[in-house]
Amino acid sequence: MRDKFIALEQDKCHFIYQLARTLNATSIVEAGTSYGVSTIYLALAVGDNLAAATTPVSSVIDLREGDLRETLKTNLPERVDMLLLDIWTPMALPTLKLIQPKLRYGAVVVSDNTLSSAEGYKEFLEYVRAPGSGFSTLTLPYKGGLEMSVYLPQQ
Repeated sequence: MRDKFIALEQDKCHFIYQLARTLNATSIVEAGTSYGVSTIYLALAVGDNLAAATTPVSSVIDLREGDLRETLKTNLPERVDMLLLDIWTPMALPTLKLIQPKLRYGAVVVSDNTLSSAEGYKEFLEYVRAPGSGFSTLTLPYKGGLEMSVYLPQQ
């Protein structure tokens, strides 16, 4: 099963859409795409958030292909509103550490399958749950677990 691409379930996609809308997110990083289902939901949310500004969604999507440890090193937005981690678990923490300097106060990190892949997420979960990490985190009751971590660093 490890080599299979699995799309984010529909209920989780609805949740991330609503969350992105609530955050008024216009800058979202998604790490890991299988079929692009969650990407569509996130793009729709950004599009709806930008509708008042009449900015076409296609002009704000930056799709990068390759090793994210390289592709996310440069040309990131100044501020990231939301990070979706739907990726191989060993890459979750390195991805967060690359993006964290750009997370705005109140940004949300959503991580998929944190219960069903708890062992793989061990270091990531220890990091976001550690006192002083700047994250307030909660496991949501979706199939496989869905971790929602709000970034609230001391200012």
